[in-house]
Amino acid sequence: MRNKKSNLYSAIRFAALAAAAPASVMAGGFSLNEQSASAMGVANAGTAANPENATTVFFNPAGMSQLSGTNLSFGVAALDIDAELKEGTGQAVRDDGRPVSGGNGGDIADMAALPNLYMTHEVNDWLDVGFGLHAPYGLAGDYENDFKGRFFADETELTAIAFSPSIAVNDGNGLSIGAGVNVIYAEGKLTKFQDYSGTEARFGLPPGTLDDGYADVDGDDVALTFAFGMLWEVSERTQFGISAQTGAELELDGEAEIRNYPQGGLGPGGITFEQSTVTEKATVPLEIPESITFGARHRITDTVTLLAGATWAKWSRFEALDIVSREDNGAVSSQAGPGLGDERLIAHVSENWKDTWQANIGAIWQATPEWAFKAGYAWDESPVNDDFRTARIPSGDRDWLTLGAQYADASSGWTVDVAAGVLLFDDQDVDEQNYDVNDEPMPGAARYQGTYELDAWSAGVQVSKSF
Repeated sequence: MRNKKSNLYSAIRFAALAAAAPASVMAGGFSLNEQSASAMGVANAGTAANPENATTVFFNPAGMSQLSGTNLSFGVAALDIDAELKEGTGQAVRDDGRPVSGGNGGDIADMAALPNLYMTHEVNDWLDVGFGLHAPYGLAGDYENDFKGRFFADETELTAIAFSPSIAVNDGNGLSIGAGVNVIYAEGKLTKFQDYSGTEARFGLPPGTLDDGYADVDGDDVALTFAFGMLWEVSERTQFGISAQTGAELELDGEAEIRNYPQGGLGPGGITFEQSTVTEKATVPLEIPESITFGARHRITDTVTLLAGATWAKWSRFEALDIVSREDNGAVSSQAGPGLGDERLIAHVSENWKDTWQANIGAIWQATPEWAFKAGYAWDESPVNDDFRTARIPSGDRDWLTLGAQYADASSGWTVDVAAGVLLFDDQDVDEQNYDVNDEPMPGAARYQGTYELDAWSAGVQVSKSF
């Protein structure tokens, strides 16, 4: 038996700009867990097998088959993280070996708001359709201008919004299959200060002859990914679900601007340099990983439900953060000096991320017909390679503890969910230097080292309506 429950561009751009999330929160790469307050209450446990409301469009489109009539869910989640360089640990040197003076960069991540909207509709007994508008990915980090590691990172931003039309069919005997398309609009921004001490050393100029530069790169793109899901109702108390998403590559096309770029010429007194602003068309390729999520739900009593799940993501797709010139004659400039190994590259940062797992468990207690209370725990593995951790994403594994509450008014069809959680991190060490495309250290002494202290919380509210 089907378990029925009675329970554009400018708009997309605005929503995307609201969806940047603190960089260091992203233990799961730059994917965002906070898509639904009802799921957040159980730390996203069993979401592939627990279609509570229209947010199942995101977690498993097959779950739409277990929703009656028309269902609407909308809400917002907040992320706030304190991510700072630990006092007394930061040190950096220029390319010529001179130490870099400055501060710890301050708290690099501001609070972020993540809006979402989902809707499903039952066409007939075997067919359901729906859509979602949500923020699946995001990064945001910004150091103070005097940050010791400013020649490696200043501002990092990725904002994304997805429109996800979906469809589900069922056989009337507990098996449902769903599919969807995610149309993702994304824009990104990368900035950092430029150290030209290596140029001074190569041409015998006194240290400090050239002013520091500043690189500013931005771009945007649209990409498609595809979602698939299956839901199997084993009994009235137990069901299992699986959902998967394909990967894609964003090509964030835009412009690179480098201020105080030194351009040399041969004059009567030898080589002289003039510093000016140069611009060129550029692209930042960014890989979105494939992922598979498993979920289980079991009602052990009429009032207590247990949930469990796991997600695997292929973050090893993200091998490097490159800025690629789109000029016909290759890169006009290079942020890391000559010899990157590809004449098209303006800049290259080796990342070498690894595939990850997230595991979660949760429970729901239906205290009264109207009130339910939730709790959950997730272990979220970081894709960041310890040998290549950067100042832009000083992330590590995290533990996520959450609590939630739900109030449902059966007579009106309205349901309100609230949830909150804390994110627990160990201190993370960064030892960053410049590498070429073969992960070999570049010539020069430029290096940044430091230890980061991280702590964070998240919260969300969601309103759902069944028609």
